[in-house]
Amino acid sequence: MSFVEAIARKRLGRTLERDDVRTFVRGATDHDLPVEQLAAMLMAICCRGMTTEETGWLTRDMLRSGESWELGTTRPDAIDKHSTGGVGDTVSLVLAPLLASVGVPVAMMAGRGLGHSQGTLDKLEAIPGFNCDHDRSGLDDLLDRAGAAIIAQTAEIAPADRTLYALRDITATVPSLPLIVASIMSKKLALGAATLVLDVKWGRGAFRETVAEAHELATALRAVARDSGVACEALITDMNQPLGPALGTASEVRAAINVLSGEGDDRFREVSVRLSQEAMVLRGTDAAEARSRLEAALSSGAALGAWTEMVEAHGGDPNPERLPSPIETHEIGAGSAGFITGIAAADLGRVAAAVGAGRSRRDETLAFGAGVTVHARIGDRVEPGQPMATLEVGERPVDVARISRRIETTFEIGDRPPPIPELVLGTVDQVDPTSFTDN
Repeated sequence: MSFVEAIARKRLGRTLERDDVRTFVRGATDHDLPVEQLAAMLMAICCRGMTTEETGWLTRDMLRSGESWELGTTRPDAIDKHSTGGVGDTVSLVLAPLLASVGVPVAMMAGRGLGHSQGTLDKLEAIPGFNCDHDRSGLDDLLDRAGAAIIAQTAEIAPADRTLYALRDITATVPSLPLIVASIMSKKLALGAATLVLDVKWGRGAFRETVAEAHELATALRAVARDSGVACEALITDMNQPLGPALGTASEVRAAINVLSGEGDDRFREVSVRLSQEAMVLRGTDAAEARSRLEAALSSGAALGAWTEMVEAHGGDPNPERLPSPIETHEIGAGSAGFITGIAAADLGRVAAAVGAGRSRRDETLAFGAGVTVHARIGDRVEPGQPMATLEVGERPVDVARISRRIETTFEIGDRPPPIPELVLGTVDQVDPTSFTDN
């Protein structure tokens, strides 16, 4: 049967057959299917969805498309972490050294930019010399030397996902729930850490905009992990505005260093600590004790020291002065007085990607010094001309006037202070999505 018929069947909203999914994944792995057909199936899935059974087939086939490292067998103490993506979300760069500083090893297989969300690997590669490409023995060496490893997906791990992940970014199929579940869990299960903590975002800057949608995704991800024998918890956190102030690559590294130094943005710090705490609870540590140890590591300099060890183990230069900087900057001021009532976070993320922190095609070069820094948050009072954000221009050509106007329109100003969304809603079991009527 022609794969075109499978594409048409899904386009019409029908259930795929088992062999359809196998053919799709095999075609992405061995490049037996033309990229046009892979992209068409991604779009059909994004528009029509998949059943739980279809999603399970897709996840398992993507997992089996490559090798499994079974990290939990040889390193049962190591934890893994994943965020569903957002804007200004630099938590991975804090969580890994922070947990390592309190004796909890962290092994993460991270990704590059996807849609309006800047990628963890792209941020780390802004550090001079930082090497994300390691095989299994290289991962073990990083854990032995620094207790924390953040690496790129190898060619042998879920190779089908490597192809589909890149295609999703350039075909506007990122938000699809079955594609998100299969992509995340095929890689996480292939790495095979025994403990996994998930940060599932909701809001205007997330791929799941409502609490109900985020809860659905968190439930699905946690179920797949637990069904596979992984100790897993998922937190649902706010992404109605950028988490941290920096939207870029090198600028987000600086923001992470600030938090690891015991300072930095309060919202960014809180989500980083809360996720780290949840990971320790999964490992059997009392929640209050975990929080105390993490706060002490930040204030004592231990977390920053672990960052230095992690960067050096990966071949990077930990000196923040060596990070790329923008060639020029432009402040974007408020057009009127009032309160920030909303921020189109996803649009800000797209601006950051457009000026150099992301890609519009797979082979596009990043401008590590480029991005956007946010100065105003929801609820803040602003006066006319007061800086709300700074546009940071790198090597990529930018229409400054047009981009500046675009940034200004992402900030919504009203006469009255708005309600501010709660930063951390809680775990899957603590959140009742039906109680959120305005999301």
